[in-house]
Amino acid sequence: MKINARHLILDLLLAAENHSLLAREAIVACQLFAISENSVRVALARLSADGLIRASGRGRYQIGPAGINLFNDVTAWRNRDQKMRTWNGHYLAIFTSHLGRSDRTALRHRERALNMLGFFPLEQGLFIRPDNIEADSQAVSARLHSLGLEAEAIMLEVANIDEGRKQQLIKGWQTERLNAQYVSLQQELTTWMNKAADLDTEQAARESFLIGHDAIRAVIYDPLLPDQFIDKAARKAFFNTVQTYDKTGREIWQKLYQDALS
Repeated sequence: MKINARHLILDLLLAAENHSLLAREAIVACQLFAISENSVRVALARLSADGLIRASGRGRYQIGPAGINLFNDVTAWRNRDQKMRTWNGHYLAIFTSHLGRSDRTALRHRERALNMLGFFPLEQGLFIRPDNIEADSQAVSARLHSLGLEAEAIMLEVANIDEGRKQQLIKGWQTERLNAQYVSLQQELTTWMNKAADLDTEQAARESFLIGHDAIRAVIYDPLLPDQFIDKAARKAFFNTVQTYDKTGREIWQKLYQDALS
C-alpha cells in the first residue's frame, strides 16, 4: 500500500476522536512512512485550497466544506450495521444511462456513491441492491445524493426479479469472497492485537494504520446484504472485531503523539 501525505492526513482526520488534527501530529504520523515535513505542509496547503480541510485554530485542521458529506458518511462506519433492516424481498434500482459518462468527475462521484451503498451494475446504467438499508427508499436516495449521485438519476422499487438475474447479483456481490474475507480479516486483526503490546510505539502505530486501513475500508464498502445472501455471524464477528481494533489503534496513536510532542 503506497502512502502519501494527502491520503494519510484525511485518514488521520477520519480516525481522530474529535475529527481535528494538529499540523504537528500530521508531521509525526507522516514520519512513520518516510514522508517529509515539507511534503506534509504542501499537502495541508493543497487540501485547504481544495476545501477538503479548513483551519480550526492555530496549527489545527478539521474537514472542510468540500468533503463534509463524504466525511460524515464515512465516519459513521462504526454504526454501519445498524443501517440494515429486515428484508421484504424487494429491491431498489438506480437508472443512470441518460446521465452520460463524459463528465469524468460526475461519473467518479456517481460510481463511488453507488458502490458505497452496495449497488451492483446489473446492466449498463442499471444498478440494483436489496431494499434492506436505511429507514426507507427516500432515505437511501437522500444518502446517495449527498455522496454525489446526480439528482437526475431515477430510483425504482422492484418487487421481484427472476432467478437468473438473482444469481447474477449473487455472483456480482461475490458473496463467497465476502464470507471468506470476514473470517480472514477478523483473524488477522485478532492475531495482531494479541502481539501489539510487545511492539514499540512507532512500529505499533505504523502497523495498526496499515492493517486497520484495509479492515475499516472493508466495513465502509460492505454491501450490507440481507441474511439470505451472507454469513451474518461471520460479518457480525468481523464488525465487532474492527470496533475493538479501532479502540486499540486509537490508544496507540494517542501515545505516539504524546511521546513525540510532550
